[in-house]
Amino acid sequence: MDGAYFSGNVVVPGLGFRWRDLFVAAASLVFVWCKVRPHIPLEIEDHIAALVRALFARVTPYVTVTIDEHAGDTTFGGRSELYLAAESYLGAACSARARRLRADLADGSDRVSLAVGDNEEVVDEFRGGGARMWWRKTAKTRSFFFAWTRRNNDDEEERRAYELTFHRRHRGLVEAAYLPHVLAEGRAAAVRNRQRRLFTNSAGGGGGAWSHVKLDHPASFAKLAMDPAKKQDIIDDLEMFRDGKEYYAKVGKAWKRGYLLYGPPGTGKSTMIAAMANFLDYDVYDLELTAVKINTELRKLFIETTGKSIIIIEDIDCSVDLTGKRNNTRKKKKKQQRTMIAIEEEEEDGTKVTLSGLLNFIDGLWSACGGERIIVFTTNHKEKLDPALIRRGRMDMRIEMSYCRFQAFKVLAKNYLDIDDHELFGEIRRLLEEEVDMTPADVAENLMPRSKKRDVHATLAKLIATLNNTLMMPRQHAPMDVPRSRPNEE
Repeated sequence: MDGAYFSGNVVVPGLGFRWRDLFVAAASLVFVWCKVRPHIPLEIEDHIAALVRALFARVTPYVTVTIDEHAGDTTFGGRSELYLAAESYLGAACSARARRLRADLADGSDRVSLAVGDNEEVVDEFRGGGARMWWRKTAKTRSFFFAWTRRNNDDEEERRAYELTFHRRHRGLVEAAYLPHVLAEGRAAAVRNRQRRLFTNSAGGGGGAWSHVKLDHPASFAKLAMDPAKKQDIIDDLEMFRDGKEYYAKVGKAWKRGYLLYGPPGTGKSTMIAAMANFLDYDVYDLELTAVKINTELRKLFIETTGKSIIIIEDIDCSVDLTGKRNNTRKKKKKQQRTMIAIEEEEEDGTKVTLSGLLNFIDGLWSACGGERIIVFTTNHKEKLDPALIRRGRMDMRIEMSYCRFQAFKVLAKNYLDIDDHELFGEIRRLLEEEVDMTPADVAENLMPRSKKRDVHATLAKLIATLNNTLMMPRQHAPMDVPRSRPNEE
């Protein structure tokens, strides 16, 4: 009707009170609650909230599932995997329908990722709209203690969570299909957005012991100076490991693998690790043992690593005193020659990581935490290592990184000069295979162009001259890059 307006004197039929009275009562209740709430202990507030939820549960057909940011087995401060998966899933699948978004660089990369903003609600249609799911991200400030501590911001924490609401008739569908779908798609989205990282540990341990930078190394197996047959053996082993989750569970072994890379300096051990990380799309943890003081600190560092990672200890023979036999008499003799001051300084500043602690780190019970990890040791002197450190089951692949032979040279010639053959290749082959020991790093240095005018013949002639100048250098390693041998797998 024309000119009609809402009047506060309208009486609700059958109830005997006016709308105005209802609004006044509701406003009064909200006002009283806002005044009283800061003085109510947290436990009582939670109890009241539970009663309210129980009341609404009797009259609503909807079910709500809460996914907390920190829950489950996140004892060491990590975030819930399901929470992270939900965040990635909603950012990829539902961000177009959200009005408030949060933008950030995806895990240190140059790609911008979008996530649902706090207190924002989005709708997800599952299986062609047959089941409608409501997602809402909440952020609440919670106090650890009672009312009087709420005024102290130091005693408060912000707790984030995702709330998934759906009709109760879809409960079985959510448990059996929808949540596994969110977990799988969220993991895939996180992998697409993430930037691989290079971690290193700092001295002293404690919280935040790992720091990281962006891992952007260009190494690849295609550019690695190594015999193609041996290279393919390593690639096959890595693929078998990456896809072997069910196999490792079937045989009852932790999902990990050990690699020992040994050989003289400049033979490409670090480049091999970078190529492995790029091939597998894994993070890299560079563990500096000299910065680890005790075994428990080493264990904590290992626990804080993630799956899909390569943990490396470079120059294991120089990191700590773990080489040779444990009752080496030569060490006892050297110790007797030290002064008391030197001994005190060593005990105060040196590492106390023991061989048994390192062995437990490699294949003890703690090594089964997480999974999908590769442990890599590098050394220039394999013969100095304690046999217990590199026995079967600990170092599964032993790969000798030795001097540059002709097959490795051909890879370098393709990388640096973009050639597959040349008239000087015959002389270079004779020198590398029969006469001269030269590391791939030294060969690559000789192939590096010195000016924009690339003269292939002059570059190869310079390499031949360098090889002839080193004819008197004795050989220390047998040829590695010869197709007749395979990596030593034990």
